Amino acid sequence: MRRAWVGYRWLGTGLAALLAVATLTLWATGRLALYLNPSSDWLAVPMAVLLLVGAVLSFLLPLGAEADHGHDHGDQDAAHAHAHAHGHDHDHGHDAPRRARVLAVTGGVAASVVAAGVLLWPPASLSADIAQTRSTGSAPLFAGADVVQLASHGDTSTFGVGDWASVFATATNPDAFEGDAVTLIGFVTPGSGGTFGLTRLVITHCVIDAQTARVPVSATLPTRGLKTGQWVRVSGVVRTTAAGGLEVDARSVRTIAQPKDPYEY
Repeated sequence: MRRAWVGYRWLGTGLAALLAVATLTLWATGRLALYLNPSSDWLAVPMAVLLLVGAVLSFLLPLGAEADHGHDHGDQDAAHAHAHAHGHDHDHGHDAPRRARVLAVTGGVAASVVAAGVLLWPPASLSADIAQTRSTGSAPLFAGADVVQLASHGDTSTFGVGDWASVFATATNPDAFEGDAVTLIGFVTPGSGGTFGLTRLVITHCVIDAQTARVPVSATLPTRGLKTGQWVRVSGVVRTTAAGGLEVDARSVRTIAQPKDPYEY
């Protein structure tokens, strides 16, 4: 029975404490942004601390105390005795608890593997393959009209790939952006018509809702050595295309290492 209580406690407070430690470790090492929008740190970190404190305090309880609810089982014992006296067979009643234990152990092992993986597996950003899989060919869903409004007034100094992707997709007067200077960082994805895609993943809350933002880049300078997924810094100007759309006319394309924070928010 003692082993059972240890197992139950691990499945509850043990795993919760492990995930809280993982969250705090990622935050302390600056890697929580690989999973969560930094604007949510103010909530995630205090909640992890609170969870960890609660887990530690729960371990101060003696094993089995959580099940000491003071119920009187005398009536149940009498009922079992009555059933046996009348020849009732309760063998089938033991199958349900056995199945429940098997399911609990299976779920506990799976949860333990996931929790251990969070701590032991090096965190990594979502790949270019995932970005292409999630790409819908349109601007990020949560890019608002205020982005286009700012761009039309020339206030684009802080624009990233996601902002420009919204402008490129929704601008009703593309000529208004002709000649705007841009310097953008992203990774390379395949393009068409002599262009390549400069791409970033845009996160609203966490990596689960990551959306693909992409702007087409044309360059007269040699870019044949660029590979899908390679990070680059592109400097150039916005140009209108013959089809009436927008693209970045690159004057400089330099390969760089993946930035510490690979997402836009």
